[in-house]
Amino acid sequence: MKRVKCALTVAGSDSGGGAGISADLRTFSVFGVHPLVAITAITAQNTKEVRSIFQIPPEVLRAQLEAIFDDFNVSAAKTGMLLSS
Repeated sequence: MKRVKCALTVAGSDSGGGAGISADLRTFSVFGVHPLVAITAITAQNTKEVRSIFQIPPEVLRAQLEAIFDDFNVSAAKTGMLLSS
């Protein structure tokens, strides 16, 4: 059985679906890799404007990443929206 490679995106969630993890998931699908997601922020936006950005607390981001790395062999990773260092 062939193992599908996994790619991780660490990025924000765009409620309009045009950017962030939504765009990354479409790209990962084109390349036939299994998507893994760690959400850094949630936006309230559409095609006209970004109305609000809500940062995910660092401990929640850390928990997402730990859960991913405890179970999956990540072959590639990319970052998107990182609101703070």
